[in-house]
Amino acid sequence: MRLRVIQKILGLLLSIFSFALVPPLVIAHWTGDGATEAFAIAIAVIFSAGLILWAPVRKVDRDMKLRDGFIVVVLFWVVLGTSGSIPFMLVDGLNMSLPDAIFESLSGLTTTGATVIVGIDHLPPSILFYRQLLQWLGGMGIIVLAVAILPILGVGGMQLYRAETPGPMKDAKLTPRITETAKALWYIYLGLTVACALAYFVAGMNVFDAIAHSFSTVAIGGFSTHDLSLGYFDNPLIEAIAVLFMFLAGVNFSLHFLAWRHRNAKPYVFDSEFKMYTAVTVGVCLVCGLGLSLTLYQNDWIHAFRLGIFQAVSIGTTTGFTTAGFQSWPGFLPVLLIFASFVGACAGSTGGGIKVIRILLLYKQGRREIQRLIHPSAIVTIKMGGRPVNDRVVDAVWGFFVTYIAVFALLLLSVMATGLDQVTAFSAVAACLNNLGPGLGDVSAHYGALPSTAKMILGFAMVLGRLEIFTLLVLLTPAFWRA
Repeated sequence: MRLRVIQKILGLLLSIFSFALVPPLVIAHWTGDGATEAFAIAIAVIFSAGLILWAPVRKVDRDMKLRDGFIVVVLFWVVLGTSGSIPFMLVDGLNMSLPDAIFESLSGLTTTGATVIVGIDHLPPSILFYRQLLQWLGGMGIIVLAVAILPILGVGGMQLYRAETPGPMKDAKLTPRITETAKALWYIYLGLTVACALAYFVAGMNVFDAIAHSFSTVAIGGFSTHDLSLGYFDNPLIEAIAVLFMFLAGVNFSLHFLAWRHRNAKPYVFDSEFKMYTAVTVGVCLVCGLGLSLTLYQNDWIHAFRLGIFQAVSIGTTTGFTTAGFQSWPGFLPVLLIFASFVGACAGSTGGGIKVIRILLLYKQGRREIQRLIHPSAIVTIKMGGRPVNDRVVDAVWGFFVTYIAVFALLLLSVMATGLDQVTAFSAVAACLNNLGPGLGDVSAHYGALPSTAKMILGFAMVLGRLEIFTLLVLLTPAFWRA
């Protein structure tokens, strides 16, 4: 383990993050919303901390191993989540405790979208922008950004990329050089953000809201500048734009890159995960639309499908925007939406959940076992896109799924031990572990009323979900430290 290399990179990454607070500082100064001093102090503290870590080891020049990458990533998200809470605690009027501030910061960076704040419409513009910016940076991953823009991280950059980037197919590079891969991902991410902001603006949002909501839409985050989320605008065109970009952001960014490079849609057409992602999304949309048209909106099926499609895409991709209180919908629909978030988006996207490719492989593995029962001597191969899948990948998916269930159960029991009822606890853990945001019961609107202990447990769940469990749990195993 190269502790000095870890210290150097962590210091650099913290210093980079401090510059992310400059835009909110400018907005605070320009609008005079009273948050200028809070952001100035936060920038000074975070940059100084990064400098203190980096300066003593600035001349260290050694390769970073994969184990070091795991440590850097986990430390960075923990340290960043803590340091990102500074503005929330310092801004007058918010009166946020340390647990609340850390929860809000982690929720933004992990693109969960759960909030403890009540009265979002009355927040200072700089804080509103800061919340959205946290999600946008966390969406693709600040570490991937660092790999793209810092040549010094080019050595050992693959270790950071593999440790931070979610999904079972994450070792595949789009380009020969990892820095070029990271840049390609960020160019696509930035392009989608700009297109989304322009579309929102044309549809009727003001410039501030358009930029702010494009950040959380493409990041699949769900934070909004209004308490009513996108329901504040009550605009079918805005909702349609959100549905389109939430869906696109939930697609594996490798497909976007290949489609752009080859100038055709074949990468989407022939990708098994994309086809299942589309099928699941369309299926949930139809069920929600039909369910609402047969119950709450029997005389207005157009409105029923408008609400159903939006919430199905928003919750299914783990974005978390709302246009209606889906928690009060009749029958099984609220639970269906929560279960859809377990499937989540595609691997290699900004979405959360177990990921579609894992669900697809679990399905194919189950089907293979049934075929083996019928034909014990048959050799059945699992294929994706016409190519056989290595059994090691299938074993890894099963391992992830079992670990996910075990972790979910432990978190659920822990949260229930703080006094939450079963519905609230189940949905809160699901919403945080899947990086979704809104839940059922007492967390349908916000998480502000939860005990501080529950908030810390759920904050831990957010990081677990963002790093796809293993990246964090591997540090808790004795074998990791003995290697």
